[in-house]
Amino acid sequence: MQELPTSVPPHFHRLPNQRWQIYSPQPQQSEQFAAEIGLSPLLAQVLINRGIDSLKEVQGFIEPESLVLPAPTDEFPDLAASVKLLRDAISGGQKIAICGDYDADGMTSTALLLRALRLLGANVDYAIPSRMREGYGINDRIVEEFHSEGVALVLTVDNGIAAYGPVARARELGVKVIITDHHDLPPKLPPADAILNPKLIAESSPYRGLAGVGVAYVLAITLAQDRKKVGGLVNPLLELFTLGTIADLAPLTGVNRRWVKRGLRLLPHSQLAGIQALIQVAGVQPGSAESLPLLNSKSQASNTLKPEDIGFRLGPRINAVGRLADPQIVIELLTTDDRELALKNAMQCEQINQRRQELCQEIEQEAIAWCEESDLDLQQERVLVVVQPGWHHGVIGIVASRLVERYGVPVFIGTFEDEAVGAVAHKIIRGSARGIPEFNVFDGLNFCADLLTKFGGHKAAGGFSMPADNLEEFRNQLSIFANQCLQPEHLKPLVSVDVQADLAEINLDLYRQIDALEPCGIENKAPVFWTPNVCITEQKIVGKGGHVKLTATQDGNVSASVKAIAWRWGEYFPLPRRVDIAYRLRENSFNGKTSVELELLGVRLPANAATSMPPKFGKVEFDYCDRTYSCSLSPAGSIEELRIRNSQGQVLAVAPGQNIGLLGNSRKDAREVDVSLPFFENLIQTAKHALGI
Repeated sequence: MQELPTSVPPHFHRLPNQRWQIYSPQPQQSEQFAAEIGLSPLLAQVLINRGIDSLKEVQGFIEPESLVLPAPTDEFPDLAASVKLLRDAISGGQKIAICGDYDADGMTSTALLLRALRLLGANVDYAIPSRMREGYGINDRIVEEFHSEGVALVLTVDNGIAAYGPVARARELGVKVIITDHHDLPPKLPPADAILNPKLIAESSPYRGLAGVGVAYVLAITLAQDRKKVGGLVNPLLELFTLGTIADLAPLTGVNRRWVKRGLRLLPHSQLAGIQALIQVAGVQPGSAESLPLLNSKSQASNTLKPEDIGFRLGPRINAVGRLADPQIVIELLTTDDRELALKNAMQCEQINQRRQELCQEIEQEAIAWCEESDLDLQQERVLVVVQPGWHHGVIGIVASRLVERYGVPVFIGTFEDEAVGAVAHKIIRGSARGIPEFNVFDGLNFCADLLTKFGGHKAAGGFSMPADNLEEFRNQLSIFANQCLQPEHLKPLVSVDVQADLAEINLDLYRQIDALEPCGIENKAPVFWTPNVCITEQKIVGKGGHVKLTATQDGNVSASVKAIAWRWGEYFPLPRRVDIAYRLRENSFNGKTSVELELLGVRLPANAATSMPPKFGKVEFDYCDRTYSCSLSPAGSIEELRIRNSQGQVLAVAPGQNIGLLGNSRKDAREVDVSLPFFENLIQTAKHALGI
């Protein structure tokens, strides 16, 4: 047994600073429901958590094709007018131009409409604004360039709803405009000839959750039906719809759930050379999804992708290009039928994504270092604003999300850039923001509107630019806003947990039952289980990202051990020996064998670390970092002192509320140590749990 260290080794860190929100268990209802639908009671509880608690609702959820959808033309007031504008332009040989966007939604939308319109005989081209020079959305330069090229009809995708000035300019020049977008509505809509936006239709509509690519898909299919040329068009467009919808984090409800489920079955056998090449370079392996004996349906097997294959493998490779390079690479990838060209472009996506990963890691490390060195009081400020020179603004939004995960507060991250105004260069800040559930990013930016040159976004995320001189006032204003809407208890990353499970229940059968709930994603989260008081019997760091690979064991009627992975948790290594864990299930295939692993989302010290409440001043043993200690509350003058002893007889003595403790074999030779350091802090917390205090 090694002695208690007087300084903290670099691998000792605090546990993730999290708050757990666990759904109230309903065992009787879930048992009864499970028997009716043929699922595990664990997953019956998950469905109840999602508001699904009848056979009819389950039928529509599991088999969305069974639902009757209203016609899109009945839902979108301007859809018929949009089809007529396009039909007239195609019939008259007029030039059509698409103005897209540089994220995955915008690029898949652009590719989808290019493919559709070309197959329908249109004279069509496209443009995407420069992320670095111009930023998001159609602008006057693009409008005037289209006009000079003889464009008669402009079609925006995934942008345009807030572009009043550029749309008005197009109309002045005699250019017709159809806006297809899904972003929040501005106070005044642009003067377009037609607007397709699900925010303009009823909230109860199954089309309400469409992303930009979903609106483009509806328009393309409706136009193809109008021209009686649907054959051979639907499946390729459905693949692009699926790719863009998942990559844009659109809710997997309504028509999105129905069409994404179809698209995920199509993607492994894609008709598009670009998607085939992307799957190849990303190393995505289609899984064999087995339908369950659910609602008395027969078991079937089919190769399919899962949303995480797109969300974590394909989508980032597309998004990386829009962040760091020329979106034309992706548009060409998704519209070409040349397999050689497709593979070349897919390889470019791969290389650019590797560079994106490197940049994100560098910026994240620099941002964390700045935060740790700064005298920040996030409990008081309730928002993190970090701005540094030399960061690539194309990737800082990803870093913002990681900082939210780490610190549990809204994050506004930016970098300094030079902006020319005439012959004079001014220092500006361009940034991205990510929020937490209780904080509305767009409202926060709007609260600081007088300090900003430009801003936009929604509840969860946003972007902004401002003069560099406004930084401190911006930080102060955001803190005022954050203190209005956030309480101290909100300032921890939220882990939402569905149901408690024993590790003995974790097996391939349960994992395959989850396929019945697919596609999982936004507004239909994959089930999150938790298991209390597991023993971490093995753990090690793997991969460049500092992932923790471990084995979790649970003692009980049936002892069970399961392998697990905790992504990017290297700073928390090694985890305490006894913990509660929250996790999702993931499939692992190796050497022809398939098993189920845990993907850890949360960890905390067990509330019941002690087997029983100790008598006052009694001793309790506990394990921490693979070592055994004893602890007790002992009288020390007029106070009760916490004492922790290791097997060599060294004792750490800590008085209540003190940051300095005494460490030694006797009080006479004890030395002072800082017990706020991570190793000591976690050791003390574990001892307190063991003592039941």
